[in-house]
Amino acid sequence: MFNFLKKKSTHNKNNIVTRIAPSPTGVMHIGTARTALFNYLFAKQNGGKFILRIEDTDKERSKPEFEKDIVEGLKILGLNFDSFYKQSERELIYQKYLNKLISEEKAYISKEESGDRTEVIRFKNPNKKVTFIDLIRGEITFDTTELGDFVIAKSITEPLYHLAVVVDDFEMGITHVIRGEDGISNTPRQILIQEALGAPIPQYAHLPLILGEDKSKLSKRHGATSLSEFRDQGYLKDAILNHLAMLGWNPGTEQEIFKLDELVENFSLDKVQKGGAVFNLEKLKWFNHQYLQNISDKDFIEIFKKQTERKNVDSEKVLKLKPVVLERINLLSEIKRMNDEGEFDYYFSEPTDYDFEKLIWKKSDKKSTVKHLNKITEIISNNQIEGLSSDEIKNIIWPYADENGRGDVLWPIRYALSGVDRSPDPFTLLSIIGQDSSISRIKYAISKLDN
Repeated sequence: MFNFLKKKSTHNKNNIVTRIAPSPTGVMHIGTARTALFNYLFAKQNGGKFILRIEDTDKERSKPEFEKDIVEGLKILGLNFDSFYKQSERELIYQKYLNKLISEEKAYISKEESGDRTEVIRFKNPNKKVTFIDLIRGEITFDTTELGDFVIAKSITEPLYHLAVVVDDFEMGITHVIRGEDGISNTPRQILIQEALGAPIPQYAHLPLILGEDKSKLSKRHGATSLSEFRDQGYLKDAILNHLAMLGWNPGTEQEIFKLDELVENFSLDKVQKGGAVFNLEKLKWFNHQYLQNISDKDFIEIFKKQTERKNVDSEKVLKLKPVVLERINLLSEIKRMNDEGEFDYYFSEPTDYDFEKLIWKKSDKKSTVKHLNKITEIISNNQIEGLSSDEIKNIIWPYADENGRGDVLWPIRYALSGVDRSPDPFTLLSIIGQDSSISRIKYAISKLDN
């Protein structure tokens, strides 16, 4: 048995190097982002290096736009890599190791009777059992006999995945290979090549798969799966990172909200689970809602104007809208939806085209409604509500409403200010719309009732 359980590690805490090695054959999947995050956290927690390696040896499927999407995705998430490599730029290095293996009779040029090639390079399998310790799953043993002499290159200039990965990990000093559990079956081949090259064996940790809510592997049929899709829908990077961290990892406490620096401090491979991690969209929305509450005033103004295309609106009024909007949304894209449905119109322009009969509350009448609106106009004018909070305005108006019927008083104020059936409470409207415009709108409603 070829056993790595007792093999002395050449790694220590001070030289830990991890990597994320995606193929640029598609946009960055949420699973790749989670793997990148765990590699980043482990490296940074131990003062090590985090490497991005683009595995683009598949020249037909690899696209520069996908490479760009991966690089930008990591930067957007704040997962800054210390080094960057592309396999397509390392072909001479792979040739050197292929020649070494062939010269030492650990690999050979194989004449093929089937397939589209007459010759390939195969690794000479020593046909032994390989046992290694997975940092998440414990001891794993493979009998490599069933693998046969497997292909490691199409030709001396065309290395395949297993050889390129082993050479890169060796040359780059990778100490820990943290990847998805679908990579477990690749490990025995890679260990055999490492041993043949005299390369140190990295420590392996295979993460649980990310599953949809039906417990099947997360895919397009479950909805958005790429980082760019979630970003375009209005998810904040901190919310995405927080949710990704919880997919397969548990801090062992009640804490759920973790910024990136807190994740670096608290992360541990010991607390990564073996079972599949369910991607819960509602939980991601919850995380996003929490982080939206802390968005800066400057960012909110910029986002609001962009989403609503109201570039020339008063920024002070937008800031007054901030708590109202953030309370109701989980995604930044919902600001656009609210705007398209006219939910912001009455904040920026006085409503005139509405059903004035609706100003009258239930069993009240026109005379009483006019009386109440006149009184509220007087109260507002005498108390100068400009700049007051909704609670402060409520304290001014509430005694009159409480004495004369809350619905009879408050509903006509609300409807006069907004002109719609559904809107925030009248105190919030008054605080946002402001003194002069509020009085103007109420007087307009009174004139229509009087007529």
